[in-house]
Amino acid sequence: MFILMVVIFVIGYMAIALEHPLKIDKTASALLIGSLTWVVYISGAFDIFTSGVSVAWNEYFSANPDANTLDGMRHFIVQNQIIEHLGEISEILFFLLGAMTIVEITDQHEGFRVITDSIKTTNKIKLLWLISVITFFLSAMLDNLTATIVMVALLRKLIDDKKTRWFYASMVVLAANAGGAWSPIGDVTTIMLWIGGQVSTVKIILGVFLPSVICMVIPLLLLSFHMKGHVNRPKDIEDKKSSTTKFERNLMLFLGVGGLLFVPVFKTITHLPPYMGMLFSLAVIWIITEILHANKPKEQKLSVSSILTKIDVPTVLFFLGILSAVAALQSAGQLNVLAHALDKSLGNVYLIGGSIGVLSAVVDNVPLVAGAMGMYPIADPGATGYLANFVQDGVFWEYIAYTAGTGGSMLIIGSAAGVAAMGLEKIDFIWYLKKISWLALIGYLAGIGVYILQNSLL
Repeated sequence: MFILMVVIFVIGYMAIALEHPLKIDKTASALLIGSLTWVVYISGAFDIFTSGVSVAWNEYFSANPDANTLDGMRHFIVQNQIIEHLGEISEILFFLLGAMTIVEITDQHEGFRVITDSIKTTNKIKLLWLISVITFFLSAMLDNLTATIVMVALLRKLIDDKKTRWFYASMVVLAANAGGAWSPIGDVTTIMLWIGGQVSTVKIILGVFLPSVICMVIPLLLLSFHMKGHVNRPKDIEDKKSSTTKFERNLMLFLGVGGLLFVPVFKTITHLPPYMGMLFSLAVIWIITEILHANKPKEQKLSVSSILTKIDVPTVLFFLGILSAVAALQSAGQLNVLAHALDKSLGNVYLIGGSIGVLSAVVDNVPLVAGAMGMYPIADPGATGYLANFVQDGVFWEYIAYTAGTGGSMLIIGSAAGVAAMGLEKIDFIWYLKKISWLALIGYLAGIGVYILQNSLL
């Protein structure tokens, strides 16, 4: 059963990758493996737990020695693990729903028109660099997922051709992941390391900023050699008569972007999860929107209730399926086995961190980083030799923030930003693999080289 869980995940992953040839929506495949892995897990619970590979069960059993029965094991999976992981997954899903709704409200009120009208260039190369740089810094201030959702919404106003927009959306993913890696609030993994005490704010910025810049710039330079000409803007956007006033557009852009930027502030002040701040921002914007349209004729009202019907629910369900499957593998112990195998076979922080980055393109980087945090406790400040890599702000923690944050760019489903872009723009997995993955790999390796050189010099 332990091996069968991995087999199901791999087959499901292939089905997601071959979505178009198979003509089966990736969301359906994700939901299937998300449920099947847990079915196999609970069916083989006795064999899996008695083998001793599940860290979660070992910790639970040490505190509850009477639970070593089949019923006790099933109770642990259903009442402990599923609820625990569902809570973590729900935080991401509600964060995503809140962010998507705020972006859609802003978009429906033509708030992004303020930005798109200020971007005059249609030159493909200039636009590519402009969009990427904006995404890079926006991701550091917000997070890579929210930044991607905002920028994809902008791209729809700037580029008409679907395949051309795919290139730009893909570079948004690369830039968002690179931008999130050097900021303590830019990615879920850096947030984990920051909250866990493995890294501090100033050190992570100073240590990872330059490698992250190189990770984005190298693919941009390579892609710039192939891009020629100008983009065509959507005609319906250009010709459509505005249904909102200039004041409403400016107000909704301010509220939308301000609401998203407020989320990390909310978390810092209240210490509540980020999704709470996102829902708080959504509630405030919703109320202001209702007041804004209170005295308008029915046909001119833009109600949030109607806007909610435009939210891309399949993308949210895709997240649910993928994260559920990964959670099952984490709980049963497959990810832990993989982490220990890496440590034993490689034994070098750069090789281990680099491998985790490559793996994060296939498996969600959150459990990988969580596994690494569990395997390597923070060393004492005075530690020397190999252990010195694991002190607070040590080489390993900064390095893993970079590799886990940017490695997911190598596959479209390797990061939250990539999954969001894939769902919003319906980017084909194979197309991304052929056109973008090699660029992401070169940028990833270049950033690693810069980090190692930077660390050796300093």
